[in-house]
Amino acid sequence: MALSKIWVFGEAAGGNVSGTTLELLTKARELAGTVEVITTSGAELAGPAGAHGATKVLNVGGTDGKLVGVPVAAAVAAAVEAGNGPDAILFATSYDGRDVAGRLSAKLDAPVITNVTDLVPAGDGLAGVEPIFGGSTDVTTAFTGDKVKIFLVRPKSFAAEESGGAAAAVEELSVPDTGATGTAVITNRFVEEKTGPSLDDADIVVSGGRGLGEQTGFEMIETLAKQLGAAPGASRAIVDAGWVPYSYQVGQTGKVVKPNVYIAAGISGATQHLVGMKGSKYIIAINKDAEAPIFSVADLGIVGDVHKVLPKLIEALQSR
Repeated sequence: MALSKIWVFGEAAGGNVSGTTLELLTKARELAGTVEVITTSGAELAGPAGAHGATKVLNVGGTDGKLVGVPVAAAVAAAVEAGNGPDAILFATSYDGRDVAGRLSAKLDAPVITNVTDLVPAGDGLAGVEPIFGGSTDVTTAFTGDKVKIFLVRPKSFAAEESGGAAAAVEELSVPDTGATGTAVITNRFVEEKTGPSLDDADIVVSGGRGLGEQTGFEMIETLAKQLGAAPGASRAIVDAGWVPYSYQVGQTGKVVKPNVYIAAGISGATQHLVGMKGSKYIIAINKDAEAPIFSVADLGIVGDVHKVLPKLIEALQSR
């Protein structure tokens, strides 16, 4: 294997380990002899981490009510500088992942390769594959020098697969003095209220775009999603127009999804949108423009007005 040891930043919320953490662990065990997890969730990650190839969970404690990035970056930097660090560290492109990676980069004076969709051996090191020009071209970027390699990886870049390992051992990672920065506390947290499956993990996603005509048209998307047990999504155009929150956005500047079925209604198929959903197993496109780019990636295409097609589809599902 190209590397001796890889650390993965592990994230969990409400007792559930993030899917991206498990994806990164699966990829890491292909690339290194030893895989360990850095986390603030402690024993909560021991079972899932071990099942996906990690041998140890390095816990950074004392983060309740504080910014996770400050103590985690300080603890990891101290371990690396003491000669106890890994060859590479993998972070998900999440809020906390980006926060820790950025702070760690500054502390170690080490660069970060971002927007990674694949990781490949490069000599004795590791390189990241990144899509550019709206996903039309991939470039492979490797580090020079011997500093720890830091990567920010897009969600859904890899499939999470268990290795059958036992629960990982849990070890505390000491946190050095973080000074005034470490005294910052979180005073409030906004949690968006929603029902049904999340966009990140849904087996079926129903997305709408400008072809819906107006904001009230998105009600058809939500109704169809509810009938199918799916998550509603959206194109950047209607998010920018204020029809739905940013959390619905699928695409290069939104979320990358890989459901079993992706239904695109009234979405033309701009490159930046295709980047976020073209990995779906089956793609169904509904658009009145037969030349719309979305049909180039669709497994099933319906050329028609969404205002006529969607009501018929909803009616058929309701009558079952």
